[in-house]
Amino acid sequence: MNSSALDYLLELQQTIDSRRNASTEHSYTAQLFAAGPSRIAQKVGEEGVEVAIAAVQADGPRLKAEAADLIYHLLVLLRINDLSLEEVVEELARRRAGKG
Repeated sequence: MNSSALDYLLELQQTIDSRRNASTEHSYTAQLFAAGPSRIAQKVGEEGVEVAIAAVQADGPRLKAEAADLIYHLLVLLRINDLSLEEVVEELARRRAGKG
């Protein structure tokens, strides 16, 4: 992943944070936060299934779109649990170093 892709994910995380307390009338992200962690987790599950189906069907454009949805919902789920993308990356790095 190039640095601009990572920068974009970090920017998306900041956008998600900024919309956490926005009006639910105008923000899907705010609606998700208002619905709570169970609903967000459900969306992550739904998107994960859609990713898997698109992959099995070898539908590249749909797979890309569903993967984007999954990443977005996963970031929202992390944030409602006070976790960050950086913490996930640190966990991956720890595992790569053989400490997990």
